[in-house]
Order: sequence, then C-alpha cells, then structure tokens
Amino acid sequence: MTPDKLFFLYVFILLAALGGVAVYYELRRKRFEPTPSEDNIFRCEKCAFVYTDDADVDRSRCPQCGTINKVFKF
Repeated sequence: MTPDKLFFLYVFILLAALGGVAVYYELRRKRFEPTPSEDNIFRCEKCAFVYTDDADVDRSRCPQCGTINKVFKF
C-alpha cells in the first residue's frame, strides 16, 4: 500500500467515525428533547403578565388581575 492511500484511508476512517458520532448524538438529542407546547400565549393588557392557556381557547382570563385577553401574536 502506498503512503498516499494509507493516509487517505486513515483520514477517511477518522472522518467517517466523527460523522457517525455526530449523527448518533443528533438522533439521541431529538429523542429526549421536549416537544414544543401547543398552548396559546397570552399577555394581559392591564398588568402585562404573560401566561399560557389551552390551544382551543381564543380568549383567556388573566390569573393575576382577572382581565380577559386575546391571544398574543408574535
């Protein structure tokens, strides 16, 4: 085996191993990462308190002051 082929094989094996480890940890991270919540976000117009409520609710009562608020859009 020539030194060029040996060097290429060595670098290829190292890069393949590094790529395999990266794919493994990416799949592992996705499996254990919490899923995003489907809840709506509300911001009280009176006291500026930010809170969440169920996804099927269009208007919600503020837990701090009791004001009814609309869904906050970003």
